[in-house]
Amino acid sequence: MTRTKPACLALLVAPVVLMVSACGGGSPTPAASSSAPSPAEPTPLATATTASSSSSQPTPSRTATETGTGLCKAGDVALSLGQGDAAAGSVYRPLLIRNVSARPCVMQGFPGVSYVAGDDGHQVGEAAFREGAKGAPVTLAPGATAAADIQFVNVHNYDPAACRPTPVRGLRIYLPQETASNFVPAPGTGCAGTAVPDHQLSVKAVRPV
Repeated sequence: MTRTKPACLALLVAPVVLMVSACGGGSPTPAASSSAPSPAEPTPLATATTASSSSSQPTPSRTATETGTGLCKAGDVALSLGQGDAAAGSVYRPLLIRNVSARPCVMQGFPGVSYVAGDDGHQVGEAAFREGAKGAPVTLAPGATAAADIQFVNVHNYDPAACRPTPVRGLRIYLPQETASNFVPAPGTGCAGTAVPDHQLSVKAVRPV
C-alpha cells in the first residue's frame, strides 16, 4: 500500500486552515452591523406615545369627549322654570337645568327652546332666538344646577293678524348638542304666525348657578 508522505499531507492541510482562517477572521460586514438596532434608540411608536401623553391635560376649550366628561343628555337632567322678572312687555325666567344622574356632564352654548301645543306637542311659531355669546363650558356635578335665561314676550302686544295667538302647553327644550328633547310645562299663549316684528322667545347661553 502506498503511504502519503508527511510533506504532502502538510501541503493538503494548509489550504484548509487558510480557508477557515479567512472565513472566521476579520471584522463584521456593514450589513451585519446595521441589522440589529441599538437598544437605546427610541422606536417611532414610543415617540408618538410620549407626545400624546404630554398633551393630555384638559383645557377649558377641549370638548367633552376629549376630557372624558360626557355631554349632558336629556335623561341626565330635570328641567324647570325659575321665578321671573318683568320688563318692557316681557318676562325673563331662568331655565333651571339640574343634573339628576350619577355622573358629571358638560354643556356649552344655547338650549333649543320653542312653544308646543296640543296632545301631539306640535311646535307653535318660531324657535327662540339665540342672544349673546356661546359662553364657556359648564360642568355639572351630580345634583348641581345650571341655568339659561329665557325672555318671554307678551304676544298680546302684537297685531293679532300677524301673531295668530295660540294657546300653548309649555316648552320643548333641547340641551346644547343634544337630539332628544325635554318638556317643561308653561301654559300660556304663543304666536303661531311668523310675521311678528320681534322674537316671541329669546334664550341666552347656559351659565353656572
